[in-house]
Amino acid sequence: MFTSPLNWVEINRKALEHNLAVFKKMTANQSVICACVKANAYGHGLIETGKIIGKDRRVWLGVNAVFEAESLRKAGIKNPIYILGYTPLSQLENAARLNCRLVVYNYETIEKLSKIAVKLHKKVPVHIKIETGNNRQGLLPSEAVKLAEKISASSLVLEGAATHFANIEDTTDHTYAFFQLKNFMDACEKIEDATGAKIPIKHCANTAATILFPETHLNMVRVGIGLYGMWPSKETYVSALREGNRGQSPAATVPFSLRPVLSWKTRISQIKEIPEGSYIGYGCTYKTTAKTRLAILPVGYYDGYDRGLSNTAYVLIKGRRAQIRGRVCMNITMVDVTDIPAAAIEDEVVLIGRQDKENISIEQMADRCNTINYEIPTRINERVPRIVI
Repeated sequence: MFTSPLNWVEINRKALEHNLAVFKKMTANQSVICACVKANAYGHGLIETGKIIGKDRRVWLGVNAVFEAESLRKAGIKNPIYILGYTPLSQLENAARLNCRLVVYNYETIEKLSKIAVKLHKKVPVHIKIETGNNRQGLLPSEAVKLAEKISASSLVLEGAATHFANIEDTTDHTYAFFQLKNFMDACEKIEDATGAKIPIKHCANTAATILFPETHLNMVRVGIGLYGMWPSKETYVSALREGNRGQSPAATVPFSLRPVLSWKTRISQIKEIPEGSYIGYGCTYKTTAKTRLAILPVGYYDGYDRGLSNTAYVLIKGRRAQIRGRVCMNITMVDVTDIPAAAIEDEVVLIGRQDKENISIEQMADRCNTINYEIPTRINERVPRIVI
Protein backbone atom coordinates (compact mmCIF):
# COMPACT_ATOMS: atom_id res chain seq x y z
CA MET A 1 0.00 0.00 0.00
CA PHE A 2 1.14 3.55 -0.72
CA THR A 3 2.48 4.93 2.56
CA SER A 4 2.04 8.62 1.84
CA PRO A 5 0.56 11.27 4.15
CA LEU A 6 -3.20 11.74 4.05
CA ASN A 7 -2.83 14.66 1.64
CA TRP A 8 -0.11 14.79 -1.02
CA VAL A 9 0.85 16.05 -4.47
CA GLU A 10 2.38 13.81 -7.12
CA ILE A 11 4.82 15.24 -9.67
CA ASN A 12 5.13 13.31 -12.92
CA ARG A 13 8.82 13.35 -13.87
CA LYS A 14 8.28 12.17 -17.45
CA ALA A 15 5.60 14.78 -18.10
CA LEU A 16 7.89 17.56 -16.85
CA GLU A 17 10.79 16.31 -18.95
CA HIS A 18 8.48 16.08 -21.97
CA ASN A 19 7.27 19.66 -21.58
CA LEU A 20 10.82 20.97 -21.22
CA ALA A 21 11.79 19.12 -24.40
CA VAL A 22 8.83 20.69 -26.21
CA PHE A 23 10.09 24.19 -25.45
CA LYS A 24 13.66 23.31 -26.32
CA LYS A 25 12.46 22.11 -29.71
CA MET A 26 10.27 25.17 -30.09
CA THR A 27 13.26 27.47 -29.65
CA ALA A 28 15.47 25.17 -31.77
CA ASN A 29 18.00 25.32 -28.90
CA GLN A 30 18.96 28.81 -30.11
CA SER A 31 17.66 30.56 -27.00
CA VAL A 32 18.44 29.83 -23.38
CA ILE A 33 15.50 28.32 -21.51
CA CYS A 34 14.84 30.00 -18.17
CA ALA A 35 12.49 27.63 -16.37
CA CYS A 36 10.43 29.60 -13.87
CA VAL A 37 10.33 27.71 -10.58
CA LYS A 38 9.22 30.66 -8.47
CA ALA A 39 6.24 30.32 -6.13
CA ASN A 40 7.27 26.78 -5.19
CA ALA A 41 7.51 25.94 -8.91
CA TYR A 42 3.92 27.08 -9.46
CA GLY A 43 2.96 24.76 -6.60
CA HIS A 44 4.83 21.77 -8.03
CA GLY A 45 7.65 21.79 -5.47
CA LEU A 46 10.73 24.00 -5.80
CA ILE A 47 13.37 21.38 -5.00
CA GLU A 48 11.59 18.43 -6.58
CA THR A 49 11.06 20.33 -9.82
CA GLY A 50 14.44 22.05 -9.70
CA LYS A 51 16.31 18.75 -9.51
CA ILE A 52 14.49 17.33 -12.53
CA ILE A 53 14.97 20.44 -14.67
CA GLY A 54 18.46 21.04 -13.33
CA LYS A 55 19.82 17.85 -14.87
CA ASP A 56 20.41 20.02 -17.94
CA ARG A 57 22.96 22.57 -16.71
CA ARG A 58 22.23 24.81 -19.70
CA VAL A 59 18.75 25.54 -18.36
CA TRP A 60 18.42 28.55 -16.07
CA LEU A 61 16.08 28.54 -13.09
CA GLY A 62 13.93 31.60 -12.47
CA VAL A 63 13.00 32.37 -8.86
CA ASN A 64 11.31 35.32 -7.21
CA ALA A 65 13.42 35.72 -4.09
CA VAL A 66 16.80 34.97 -2.52
CA PHE A 67 15.42 32.34 -0.15
CA GLU A 68 14.34 30.26 -3.14
CA ALA A 69 17.80 30.53 -4.68
CA GLU A 70 19.36 29.53 -1.37
CA SER A 71 17.12 26.46 -1.15
CA LEU A 72 18.14 25.39 -4.66
CA ARG A 73 21.83 25.80 -3.89
CA LYS A 74 21.52 23.87 -0.62
CA ALA A 75 19.88 21.07 -2.62
CA GLY A 76 23.02 20.88 -4.76
CA ILE A 77 21.53 22.50 -7.86
CA LYS A 78 24.24 24.39 -9.73
CA ASN A 79 22.30 25.79 -12.71
CA PRO A 80 22.32 29.54 -13.35
CA ILE A 81 19.68 31.21 -11.19
CA TYR A 82 17.87 34.38 -12.22
CA ILE A 83 16.04 36.29 -9.48
CA LEU A 84 12.99 37.88 -11.11
CA GLY A 85 11.69 39.69 -8.02
CA TYR A 86 13.07 42.53 -5.93
CA THR A 87 16.13 41.69 -3.87
CA PRO A 88 16.28 43.81 -0.68
CA LEU A 89 19.53 45.70 -0.10
CA SER A 90 20.17 43.58 2.98
CA GLN A 91 20.12 40.39 0.87
CA LEU A 92 22.28 41.50 -2.05
CA GLU A 93 25.50 40.01 -0.67
CA ASN A 94 23.84 36.66 -0.10
CA ALA A 95 22.51 36.70 -3.66
CA ALA A 96 25.99 37.46 -4.99
CA ARG A 97 27.54 34.67 -2.94
CA LEU A 98 24.95 32.29 -4.37
CA ASN A 99 26.06 33.29 -7.90
CA CYS A 100 22.64 34.62 -8.86
CA ARG A 101 21.70 36.93 -11.68
CA LEU A 102 19.59 39.83 -10.45
CA VAL A 103 16.99 42.00 -12.12
CA VAL A 104 17.73 45.66 -11.32
CA TYR A 105 15.95 48.99 -11.66
CA ASN A 106 17.07 51.01 -8.60
CA TYR A 107 20.22 53.14 -8.26
CA GLU A 108 20.45 52.10 -4.61
CA THR A 109 20.74 48.48 -5.66
CA ILE A 110 23.52 49.25 -8.14
CA GLU A 111 25.51 51.31 -5.64
CA LYS A 112 25.42 48.67 -2.92
CA LEU A 113 25.83 45.68 -5.20
CA SER A 114 28.87 47.29 -6.84
CA LYS A 115 30.57 47.59 -3.45
CA ILE A 116 29.70 43.99 -2.68
CA ALA A 117 31.24 42.86 -5.98
CA VAL A 118 34.49 44.61 -5.06
CA LYS A 119 34.43 43.09 -1.59
CA LEU A 120 33.88 39.57 -2.94
CA HIS A 121 36.37 40.03 -5.83
CA LYS A 122 33.81 38.83 -8.34
CA LYS A 123 31.78 40.10 -11.25
CA VAL A 124 28.07 40.13 -10.46
CA PRO A 125 25.79 39.89 -13.52
CA VAL A 126 22.66 42.04 -13.58
CA HIS A 127 19.70 42.43 -15.93
CA ILE A 128 17.96 45.78 -16.37
CA LYS A 129 14.18 45.61 -16.30
CA ILE A 130 12.78 47.93 -18.97
CA GLU A 131 9.25 49.29 -18.66
CA THR A 132 7.50 48.96 -22.02
CA GLY A 133 3.82 49.12 -21.09
CA ASN A 134 3.04 46.76 -18.21
CA ASN A 135 3.88 49.27 -15.47
CA ARG A 136 5.06 46.84 -12.84
CA GLN A 137 8.79 46.52 -12.21
CA GLY A 138 11.23 48.44 -14.33
CA LEU A 139 12.36 51.75 -15.73
CA LEU A 140 11.16 53.76 -18.70
CA PRO A 141 13.66 53.54 -21.57
CA SER A 142 15.30 56.92 -20.87
CA GLU A 143 15.90 56.01 -17.23
CA ALA A 144 17.06 52.52 -18.21
CA VAL A 145 19.78 54.08 -20.36
CA LYS A 146 21.01 56.13 -17.41
CA LEU A 147 21.05 53.08 -15.16
CA ALA A 148 22.93 51.10 -17.81
CA GLU A 149 25.59 53.81 -17.95
CA LYS A 150 25.87 53.65 -14.17
CA ILE A 151 26.29 49.87 -14.33
CA SER A 152 28.92 50.11 -17.05
CA ALA A 153 30.95 52.46 -14.86
CA SER A 154 30.70 50.08 -11.89
CA SER A 155 32.20 46.71 -11.03
CA LEU A 156 29.01 44.98 -12.16
CA VAL A 157 28.34 43.20 -15.45
CA LEU A 158 25.39 44.25 -17.58
CA GLU A 159 24.51 40.75 -18.74
CA GLY A 160 20.93 41.25 -19.78
CA ALA A 161 17.87 43.37 -20.40
CA ALA A 162 14.30 42.22 -19.87
CA THR A 163 10.69 43.27 -20.16
CA HIS A 164 7.34 41.58 -19.58
CA PHE A 165 4.22 41.48 -21.73
CA ALA A 166 1.02 42.92 -20.32
CA ASN A 167 -1.56 41.55 -22.72
CA ILE A 168 -0.35 38.55 -24.66
CA GLU A 169 -2.37 35.85 -22.85
CA ASP A 170 -5.76 37.49 -22.45
CA THR A 171 -6.47 38.27 -26.08
CA THR A 172 -6.15 37.01 -29.63
CA ASP A 173 -5.24 40.54 -30.77
CA HIS A 174 -1.52 40.94 -30.10
CA THR A 175 -1.11 44.50 -31.29
CA TYR A 176 -0.16 45.71 -27.82
CA ALA A 177 2.38 42.91 -27.37
CA PHE A 178 4.17 43.96 -30.56
CA PHE A 179 3.99 47.60 -29.42
CA GLN A 180 5.86 46.48 -26.28
CA LEU A 181 8.33 44.39 -28.26
CA LYS A 182 9.23 47.42 -30.41
CA ASN A 183 9.64 49.59 -27.31
CA PHE A 184 11.92 46.97 -25.81
CA MET A 185 14.13 46.56 -28.86
CA ASP A 186 14.39 50.34 -29.28
CA ALA A 187 15.41 50.69 -25.62
CA CYS A 188 18.04 47.96 -25.95
CA GLU A 189 19.49 49.72 -28.99
CA LYS A 190 19.72 53.00 -27.06
CA ILE A 191 21.43 51.25 -24.15
CA GLU A 192 23.96 49.64 -26.48
CA ASP A 193 24.65 52.99 -28.17
CA ALA A 194 25.11 54.72 -24.81
CA THR A 195 27.37 52.06 -23.28
CA GLY A 196 29.23 51.03 -26.42
CA ALA A 197 28.62 47.35 -25.66
CA LYS A 198 26.16 44.72 -26.81
CA ILE A 199 23.69 43.34 -24.31
CA PRO A 200 24.46 39.58 -24.29
CA ILE A 201 21.03 38.36 -23.20
CA LYS A 202 17.83 40.10 -24.24
CA HIS A 203 14.63 38.43 -23.05
CA CYS A 204 10.92 39.13 -23.00
CA ALA A 205 9.09 35.91 -23.94
CA ASN A 206 6.86 34.13 -21.44
CA THR A 207 5.13 30.83 -22.26
CA ALA A 208 2.53 32.42 -24.54
CA ALA A 209 5.09 34.46 -26.49
CA THR A 210 7.39 31.45 -26.78
CA ILE A 211 4.60 29.39 -28.33
CA LEU A 212 3.16 32.05 -30.60
CA PHE A 213 5.93 34.34 -31.79
CA PRO A 214 9.47 33.12 -32.55
CA GLU A 215 10.58 36.73 -33.04
CA THR A 216 10.23 37.21 -29.28
CA HIS A 217 12.63 34.40 -28.40
CA LEU A 218 15.73 36.58 -28.68
CA ASN A 219 18.55 35.20 -26.48
CA MET A 220 16.39 33.67 -23.73
CA VAL A 221 12.78 32.67 -23.05
CA ARG A 222 11.22 32.55 -19.60
CA VAL A 223 8.87 29.57 -19.59
CA GLY A 224 6.50 29.19 -16.65
CA ILE A 225 2.97 27.78 -16.83
CA GLY A 226 3.62 25.75 -19.99
CA LEU A 227 6.48 23.90 -18.34
CA TYR A 228 3.93 22.36 -15.98
CA GLY A 229 1.64 21.21 -18.77
CA MET A 230 -0.88 24.05 -18.77
CA TRP A 231 -1.76 26.54 -21.49
CA PRO A 232 -1.56 30.16 -20.31
CA SER A 233 -5.15 30.74 -21.47
CA LYS A 234 -7.80 29.63 -23.93
CA GLU A 235 -6.90 32.66 -26.02
CA THR A 236 -3.31 31.45 -26.30
CA TYR A 237 -4.49 28.06 -27.50
CA VAL A 238 -6.81 29.62 -30.08
CA SER A 239 -4.05 31.97 -31.21
CA ALA A 240 -1.63 29.06 -31.62
CA LEU A 241 -4.09 27.29 -33.89
CA ARG A 242 -4.81 30.45 -35.84
CA GLU A 243 -1.19 31.53 -36.30
CA GLY A 244 -0.18 27.99 -37.17
CA ASN A 245 -2.89 27.70 -39.82
CA ARG A 246 -1.77 30.99 -41.32
CA GLY A 247 1.81 29.77 -41.39
CA GLN A 248 2.82 32.74 -39.24
CA SER A 249 4.21 30.80 -36.30
CA PRO A 250 6.70 27.98 -36.94
CA ALA A 251 6.35 27.09 -33.28
CA ALA A 252 2.60 26.65 -33.56
CA THR A 253 2.83 24.51 -36.69
CA VAL A 254 4.96 21.92 -34.91
CA PRO A 255 2.61 19.26 -33.49
CA PHE A 256 3.10 19.33 -29.75
CA SER A 257 1.23 18.52 -26.60
CA LEU A 258 1.70 19.75 -23.06
CA ARG A 259 1.31 17.11 -20.38
CA PRO A 260 -0.06 17.96 -16.92
CA VAL A 261 2.65 17.39 -14.32
CA LEU A 262 0.68 17.66 -11.08
CA SER A 263 -1.88 15.43 -9.39
CA TRP A 264 -3.30 16.16 -5.94
CA LYS A 265 -4.63 13.37 -3.78
CA THR A 266 -5.98 12.62 -0.32
CA ARG A 267 -7.66 9.71 1.48
CA ILE A 268 -11.04 9.01 3.04
CA SER A 269 -10.77 9.47 6.81
CA GLN A 270 -14.35 8.50 7.72
CA ILE A 271 -17.55 7.16 6.14
CA LYS A 272 -20.89 7.80 7.78
CA GLU A 273 -24.56 7.46 6.94
CA ILE A 274 -26.88 10.36 7.64
CA PRO A 275 -30.67 10.45 7.31
CA GLU A 276 -32.84 12.32 4.86
CA GLY A 277 -33.31 15.97 5.78
CA SER A 278 -29.85 16.36 7.38
CA TYR A 279 -27.79 19.51 6.96
CA ILE A 280 -24.13 19.18 6.01
CA GLY A 281 -21.40 21.60 7.06
CA TYR A 282 -21.17 25.19 8.20
CA GLY A 283 -24.07 27.46 7.36
CA CYS A 284 -26.34 24.49 6.64
CA THR A 285 -25.87 25.16 2.92
CA TYR A 286 -26.75 21.61 1.85
CA LYS A 287 -29.69 19.49 2.96
CA THR A 288 -30.00 15.83 2.05
CA THR A 289 -33.10 14.72 0.17
CA ALA A 290 -32.51 11.04 0.88
CA LYS A 291 -30.47 8.80 3.15
CA THR A 292 -26.89 9.70 2.30
CA ARG A 293 -23.52 8.00 2.62
CA LEU A 294 -20.94 10.66 3.34
CA ALA A 295 -17.14 10.46 3.08
CA ILE A 296 -14.99 12.82 5.13
CA LEU A 297 -11.74 14.00 3.54
CA PRO A 298 -8.82 15.46 5.56
CA VAL A 299 -8.22 18.41 3.25
CA GLY A 300 -9.57 21.96 3.20
CA TYR A 301 -8.90 25.57 2.33
CA TYR A 302 -5.86 25.72 4.62
CA ASP A 303 -4.28 23.16 2.30
CA GLY A 304 -5.30 25.23 -0.71
CA TYR A 305 -8.51 23.44 -1.64
CA ASP A 306 -10.58 26.51 -2.43
CA ARG A 307 -13.71 27.30 -0.42
CA GLY A 308 -15.31 28.35 -3.70
CA LEU A 309 -15.59 24.66 -4.58
CA SER A 310 -18.26 24.20 -1.90
CA ASN A 311 -21.36 22.41 -3.23
CA THR A 312 -20.14 22.79 -6.83
CA ALA A 313 -17.12 20.56 -7.45
CA TYR A 314 -16.46 16.86 -7.20
CA VAL A 315 -13.58 14.49 -6.45
CA LEU A 316 -12.78 11.05 -7.85
CA ILE A 317 -13.19 7.88 -5.79
CA LYS A 318 -13.00 4.39 -7.33
CA GLY A 319 -12.93 6.10 -10.74
CA ARG A 320 -16.28 7.79 -10.14
CA ARG A 321 -17.35 11.34 -9.34
CA ALA A 322 -18.27 12.15 -5.76
CA GLN A 323 -19.98 15.52 -5.29
CA ILE A 324 -18.85 17.93 -2.57
CA ARG A 325 -21.60 18.53 -0.05
CA GLY A 326 -21.65 21.58 2.18
CA ARG A 327 -18.90 24.13 2.59
CA VAL A 328 -15.23 23.26 2.28
CA CYS A 329 -13.82 23.66 5.79
CA MET A 330 -10.36 24.73 6.92
CA ASN A 331 -9.08 21.14 7.15
CA ILE A 332 -12.04 18.98 6.12
CA THR A 333 -14.22 18.45 3.03
CA MET A 334 -17.34 16.26 2.81
CA VAL A 335 -18.37 14.33 -0.30
CA ASP A 336 -21.35 12.17 -1.25
CA VAL A 337 -20.44 8.51 -1.88
CA THR A 338 -23.99 7.13 -1.79
CA ASP A 339 -23.58 5.85 -5.33
CA ILE A 340 -20.07 4.49 -4.67
CA PRO A 341 -20.82 1.58 -2.32
CA ALA A 342 -17.27 0.21 -2.58
CA ALA A 343 -15.76 3.39 -1.10
CA ALA A 344 -13.90 2.59 2.12
CA ILE A 345 -11.68 4.16 4.77
CA GLU A 346 -8.29 5.32 3.43
CA ASP A 347 -9.23 4.83 -0.20
CA GLU A 348 -7.32 7.17 -2.50
CA VAL A 349 -9.21 10.30 -3.51
CA VAL A 350 -8.18 12.43 -6.49
CA LEU A 351 -8.66 16.18 -6.10
CA ILE A 352 -6.75 17.05 -9.29
CA GLY A 353 -5.72 14.49 -11.87
CA ARG A 354 -6.88 11.26 -13.45
CA GLN A 355 -8.43 8.14 -11.95
CA ASP A 356 -9.46 5.40 -14.38
CA LYS A 357 -11.37 7.14 -17.18
CA GLU A 358 -12.31 10.25 -15.21
CA ASN A 359 -10.19 13.39 -14.95
CA ILE A 360 -10.26 16.64 -12.97
CA SER A 361 -8.07 19.28 -14.59
CA ILE A 362 -6.64 22.40 -13.01
CA GLU A 363 -8.52 24.39 -15.64
CA GLN A 364 -11.85 22.86 -14.58
CA MET A 365 -11.14 23.72 -10.96
CA ALA A 366 -10.11 27.26 -11.91
CA ASP A 367 -13.38 27.77 -13.80
CA ARG A 368 -15.37 26.70 -10.76
CA CYS A 369 -13.38 29.12 -8.59
CA ASN A 370 -13.73 31.94 -11.14
CA THR A 371 -9.96 32.36 -11.41
CA ILE A 372 -7.01 31.45 -13.66
CA ASN A 373 -5.24 28.11 -13.77
CA TYR A 374 -2.05 29.70 -12.37
CA GLU A 375 -3.71 30.29 -9.01
CA ILE A 376 -4.90 26.74 -8.34
CA PRO A 377 -1.55 24.90 -8.00
CA THR A 378 0.33 27.85 -6.48
CA ARG A 379 -2.16 27.94 -3.62
CA ILE A 380 -1.56 24.33 -2.59
CA ASN A 381 0.05 24.71 0.82
CA GLU A 382 3.80 24.12 0.81
CA ARG A 383 3.43 21.77 3.78
CA VAL A 384 1.64 19.31 1.51
CA PRO A 385 4.37 16.83 0.44
CA ARG A 386 5.42 16.78 -3.21
CA ILE A 387 6.28 13.25 -4.33
CA VAL A 388 8.03 12.61 -7.64
CA ILE A 389 6.66 9.62 -9.53
